[in-house]
Amino acid sequence: MPDFTIRTADWSRDEGRLKSVRYDVFCVEQGVPEDLEWDGLDSGCVHAIAEDVARRAIGCGRLLPDGHVGRMAVRADWRGRGVGGALLAHLVGLARARGDAKAMLNAQAQAIPFYERFGFVAVGEPFEEAGIPHVAMERALR
Repeated sequence: MPDFTIRTADWSRDEGRLKSVRYDVFCVEQGVPEDLEWDGLDSGCVHAIAEDVARRAIGCGRLLPDGHVGRMAVRADWRGRGVGGALLAHLVGLARARGDAKAMLNAQAQAIPFYERFGFVAVGEPFEEAGIPHVAMERALR
């Protein structure tokens, strides 16, 4: 049994906890500038949060209205324990439940094998975002 849970977050209630994970992973660890991280889209997204048994936020992700999964982040000490996969499965399930035909994302190049394990395939050419190599990926949901 995993020592964490995944749930759909409420942005108005969980904003600080979601931002804390993203700030630590993207801004501090990966050097993403804050003005790129806080893009103004969060209030219109569906968010997922991973919590440990003490209800501390350990990971997160979001689903945009157009079917893009993004801002997938897991705290370093929780990586390799299934948190990212559980978050991704939750978000893909939410996209499928609302009737999206496909899920899309921009994967950091080093994370491509992770997303491939969940049925995502690369589409298009590699590109750089926030100084980090990425590739667009998608997965059919129907």
